[in-house]
Amino acid sequence: MKIDNHEEARPQIALNRSDIAFEELVEGGLTRYLVVWQSDVPESVGPVRSVRPMDPDIASPFGGIMAYSGGQEQFVEMMMATPLVNLVFDFDDTGLFERVDERPGPHDVILAAAEAVSRNVSLAPPPVQFSYGTADPLAAPALAATPTSRIDLVFSESRFPSWDWDAASGVWLRSQEGAPDFEASGDRVRATNVVTMRVGIDWSYGEVPRTVMVGSGEAWVSVAGKTVHGTWTKDAAAAPIVLTADDGSRIRLAPGNTWVELVPDDGSATFVP
Repeated sequence: MKIDNHEEARPQIALNRSDIAFEELVEGGLTRYLVVWQSDVPESVGPVRSVRPMDPDIASPFGGIMAYSGGQEQFVEMMMATPLVNLVFDFDDTGLFERVDERPGPHDVILAAAEAVSRNVSLAPPPVQFSYGTADPLAAPALAATPTSRIDLVFSESRFPSWDWDAASGVWLRSQEGAPDFEASGDRVRATNVVTMRVGIDWSYGEVPRTVMVGSGEAWVSVAGKTVHGTWTKDAAAAPIVLTADDGSRIRLAPGNTWVELVPDDGSATFVP
């Protein structure tokens, strides 16, 4: 699902129950999320917003259902051309979407996620997207993982999220623009794995940036208070992202939820010991 990250869209619903969340640059230097729920589908999720040109390349490997509020006609057509089941608020006559009074428009569209899944029970489960290992998958000396207490990321002057390692709870805790980031439950947004990818930006759609997802680039994987450097590759729109360490081995994640930070090449990523 496309999830809004405008200030008026916060706090978002059920981010901590997701399996994988991607943060991407959109126009105006803001970011939005493409969030995947599969192992634990909430009753409701949102706020739902519109698709962007990179979203088909991000979502296609998962299959299943893609929910969003609409978008430019060309971007909607690109998403409709994927094998995913498209649930679109602008075309909805099923009652799965609603506007809620307690949120300001246009940041007020909520999806009945569990009901959406129940209406599509014949869909195959998604293929595995990453490799997984133990709770401390970066322990092997050959990976040369470095201790990390904080991850500072810059997408633009307007969006600079960070993650702090909390050893007591064994998770990364998220902040946005220097303030703790909370979801609607009141809990701090958290992640077991933080994958940071340096990505190119295609400006051929005017003011709308398109994150270049098919190709390769620099990557860091942060798990259990450590970070390993490597590369990411994605061979085609429908292919999964592959993470490879500098020693040539496959980087494994820990069991748990993952945030993928798609940081533009002109942004920055800093890993504080």
